[in-house]
Amino acid sequence: MKPLFVIVVLCLGASCAHAQADRPLDNATLKQAEYPHPTGTLVVTTGQPAARAPEARPPFDALDRNGDGQIDEREAAAYITLANDFDYADTNRDHRVSRREFDRW
Repeated sequence: MKPLFVIVVLCLGASCAHAQADRPLDNATLKQAEYPHPTGTLVVTTGQPAARAPEARPPFDALDRNGDGQIDEREAAAYITLANDFDYADTNRDHRVSRREFDRW
């Protein structure tokens, strides 16, 4: 039973490592453990994925597609972060984000 458990653990570890392969690990959080076994030593390395760089914020004029000096909810949909924060950014609750509101947001 013990060899089967080791094989299952190795397979699970490999699938987890493969799932995170698209994001490098943050070297500051890497931890390594060694487990002796009659057939050799199992080395397990764990860590947190490196933080993603923040998305670059597009300029106001790029979002104000119709050039009226306001970003409505439809225009905000082009920038998901603003779309998610639209009610917060729209401080005067007129269903539009002005340049001033955008700069303060």
